[in-house]
Amino acid sequence: MSVDVEKRKKLQEIIDNAKNIVFFGGAGVSTESGIPDFRSVDGLYSQKYQYSPETIVSHSFYKKNPEEFYRFYKDKMIFKDAKPNMAHKKLAELETSGKLKAVITQNIDGLHQMAGSRTVIELHGSVHRNYCERCKKTYDLEYIMMSEGIPRCDCGGIVRPDVVLYEEALNNSDMEAAVNYISNADTLIIGGTSLVVYPAAGLIRYFRGKHLVVINKTPTQADTQADLMIADKIGEVLEQINV
Repeated sequence: MSVDVEKRKKLQEIIDNAKNIVFFGGAGVSTESGIPDFRSVDGLYSQKYQYSPETIVSHSFYKKNPEEFYRFYKDKMIFKDAKPNMAHKKLAELETSGKLKAVITQNIDGLHQMAGSRTVIELHGSVHRNYCERCKKTYDLEYIMMSEGIPRCDCGGIVRPDVVLYEEALNNSDMEAAVNYISNADTLIIGGTSLVVYPAAGLIRYFRGKHLVVINKTPTQADTQADLMIADKIGEVLEQINV
């Protein structure tokens, strides 16, 4: 599939003229790597479980029923074999070129770093970081995957993923860094997110720059403000950009 020629030319022109690009992305960035999103027709939230996925990945459910939480988490939230797609790779190239200053992501899969991006703000945490709730000792993803039932630390405490569950607040320093990057950007590219998850989606109101670009398969709340809106897969769109 080829992106509309005029829109591709406009995107290329915006990127060519930009000096300070920030990318804000969501689940749609990783779907081309085989990781399902949450809210699409075939996404995680439309599947049937004893409890809704939204309930299972909440703080209160995790506290009350950690064994069921981990059964779901290991089965449905971790994709160890996923590899970066063209969106991740092209964003890493843009950073290397000096144009892209930061990737701000709602994803927890670590694929941006795997592709080579260095300045990545993970608003919702990462499956690759885990820590003991009691003594704060850290563990890698492999430890979680190899554990039976509830992962336990040497001290006996529960090892939990460093991800933001429903009912939990986002990390303040991450939010401040995201606001700083967005407010100083001359170009903000929003991709692979429907902008319905707050407070993360509210960050875009801090953008005061020249060009707002939205690349998403379905409509978003930012479409009317965008200089350029491309309704397509973000990997296929960015693949055609020359860095």
